[in-house]
Amino acid sequence: MTLLAISGGHIAILAVALLLLFGGKKIPELMGGLGKGMKDFKKAIKEDDDTTIDSPKETPSSSAKREPLKE
Repeated sequence: MTLLAISGGHIAILAVALLLLFGGKKIPELMGGLGKGMKDFKKAIKEDDDTTIDSPKETPSSSAKREPLKE
């Protein structure tokens, strides 16, 4: 048996402990909040990836190449 092995008995004990600590009505609220938080996090990560791919930052040297030289 390894140190991190989780069996059906461990999950059952954990479920009973959560039920005793939080009660039957509070658990769905907690899981809903956890799911909403994960969804918002994934959405923020995806939006961040989209903005960095779509609009790369310009370096001063690249913008200077585009402008005509002024005398």
